[in-house]
Amino acid sequence: MRVLVTGGAGFIGSHVVDAVVAAGHEVRVLDTAPGTHNGAEHLCGDVRDAEVVRRATAGVDAVCHQAAMVGLGVDFADAPAYVANNDGGTAELLAALHAQRFRGRLVLAGSMVVYGEGRYRCARHGPLRPGPRDPAQLDRGVWDPSCPACGAALTPEAVPEDAPTDPRSVYAATKLHQEHLCAAFGREHPVPVTALRYHNVYGPRMPRDTPYAGVAAIFRSAVAAGQPPRVLEDGRQRRDFVHVHDVARANLLALTADPPVTGAVNIATGVPRTVLDLAHALVAAATNAPPPEVVAGYRAGDVRHVFADTDRARHELGFTADIAFEQGICELANAPLCA
Repeated sequence: MRVLVTGGAGFIGSHVVDAVVAAGHEVRVLDTAPGTHNGAEHLCGDVRDAEVVRRATAGVDAVCHQAAMVGLGVDFADAPAYVANNDGGTAELLAALHAQRFRGRLVLAGSMVVYGEGRYRCARHGPLRPGPRDPAQLDRGVWDPSCPACGAALTPEAVPEDAPTDPRSVYAATKLHQEHLCAAFGREHPVPVTALRYHNVYGPRMPRDTPYAGVAAIFRSAVAAGQPPRVLEDGRQRRDFVHVHDVARANLLALTADPPVTGAVNIATGVPRTVLDLAHALVAAATNAPPPEVVAGYRAGDVRHVFADTDRARHELGFTADIAFEQGICELANAPLCA
């Protein structure tokens, strides 16, 4: 099988390339960064460039679409760049596949950010989805959402793929639109489309701290600089941290599953951890690292709790995460960061 991996020189994409090559498949990478993978053909170019994408898609049997601008961004001024890269790039890719009469398999790098807040339960009103958190309450240090009907405390629960989507940032909105574009393409062509909704991915080759970095990269960069990880809110916000090697294996499964698994699939461990758990684990695995500092404060667009129901990944895709949290964080603490 000849597989095109867009964004195949990036953090997650490069691990996907490793996994697909190791499985004996032919890989073509399309990325703006120069190629370094000896086992893959590399095209240096932008997924928004129609001519480059036409050449990249020629003769491929499957596409693994990893290319995207990631992270929350600095402010709303980043919106045109997110839309151009994520939505525009996906549209160019799909148009090229249409022109090529592509009849293979399409796997999209989706994200848990499409859910917004995760799933919650009120003892009186049952399962519900709270709206965006009130900035006035956040300024007072009230971090957890309450029941919109009675004001009671809520219990967070794992979020399944059929939960309503509610993106809370420009990045999240573009990731959901990528899913919608790919689903529309799949409906109009005999092409199975799998949207792998990654939860919080970490591991080697993670980019160093930038305004667009995730929390694991931010904490790892602080530890590398001999500084304490600075934990926002109270550190008890829950996420599902999944190792990049497991995410790469999930992509290989989606490319080869028989029969194909279509629609959205959560890719996660199924074991929620707090952000403070992550900070403590990184410090414990590093040498002479100062302890984390809980500094309160918050980032606009952040949600309180979102972690995965992994039943569909296990039963339909045959995926369960293999790498234990402690093992993976120890590796991250000692792995070099990329530019």
